Amino acid sequence: MASVVGVPREVKDNERRVSMQPDGVTELVHHGHEVIVEAGAGAGAGFEDEEYESCGAHIVATADEVFETADLIVKVKEPVPEEYDRFREGQALFTYLHLAADRNLTAFLLEKKINAIAYETVELSDGGLPLLTPMSEVAGRMAIQAAAHHLESPQGGAGLLLGGVPGTPAARVTIIGGGVVGTEAAKIALGMRAIVSVLDTNPKRLAYLSDIFEGRADLVIPNRARTAAYVKGADVVVGAVLVAGAKAPKIVSREMVASMKPGSVVVDVAVDQGGCIETTRPTTHSDPTYVEEGVVHYCVANIPGAVARTSTLALTSVTLPYLVKIADEGVEGAAASDPALFKGLSTLHGSLVSEPVAEAHDLSHEPAGRLLG
Repeated sequence: MASVVGVPREVKDNERRVSMQPDGVTELVHHGHEVIVEAGAGAGAGFEDEEYESCGAHIVATADEVFETADLIVKVKEPVPEEYDRFREGQALFTYLHLAADRNLTAFLLEKKINAIAYETVELSDGGLPLLTPMSEVAGRMAIQAAAHHLESPQGGAGLLLGGVPGTPAARVTIIGGGVVGTEAAKIALGMRAIVSVLDTNPKRLAYLSDIFEGRADLVIPNRARTAAYVKGADVVVGAVLVAGAKAPKIVSREMVASMKPGSVVVDVAVDQGGCIETTRPTTHSDPTYVEEGVVHYCVANIPGAVARTSTLALTSVTLPYLVKIADEGVEGAAASDPALFKGLSTLHGSLVSEPVAEAHDLSHEPAGRLLG
């Protein structure tokens, strides 16, 4: 089947990524599909309209034209309210969704009968999340860059250099979660010569981290008291807890945050899924921080958008094979034939098929297998 694939410009605050680079157009056109790209959609990531045109895309002036024409909308970030009216009933959507943290978006997708697959819940048989991993790598590395910047006095921080200098102590960084985000954050923090602790409940993961960090990081199996102690002693806390597709658990309480030294920094990378720190609320690149309990909070909900070129190249390289499959077979056909895309199904024909999202919002869900026959 031939599809019309639509690439609108991202509208979230300072979101300069784009969901397809020009060579993705070449691939889709080769498979017999049509690609509609909003003018300027790739400019923030360094891709000009002429590049898309030379690869076979049709450039249109407005997002409305993209949504009116396309069967399948491919985005980077979840739709925001200003985009809701552009969708047609029954349209297909392939993007990051993070529905467990957004009841209103969930309700909209159900009401409009949008057939949606979420990047972050596409899952391989070994539990790997291939479309989330590259952005988790970016976010983990950037979390430490952001923390180091906001520790500076002009940013309201404690006036600490993350790695210190000879004769002064380095800053202490506590990372909650040893997955992809936490591992990448630890790499950068150690590279900047901070004193790093990683807390994770999985002993096998800590053993792996012990091998790659060769004893340079403090690796801890946490309980509530240990978590409180490590948070209290930290100059930087990075929240890096992920439960795929579900709302993030609150690991760090307000009381723990209040125990930190004034001017310390919290970076909650889990903010897309509601945050794993009780004092977290989403911020933007335009207004990235706030102070709560005397601690600077950096909780930007699209951290990788700040490095749009790198992030676009990393993301679209992994999404393209799945996008081609969805364009070839439709959402239902692709989900039926590919177990990874089946796991990524969020909404189908007006039914919520993601059990973690249903649990987060106390909604009923329909098993995807039943809807796919």
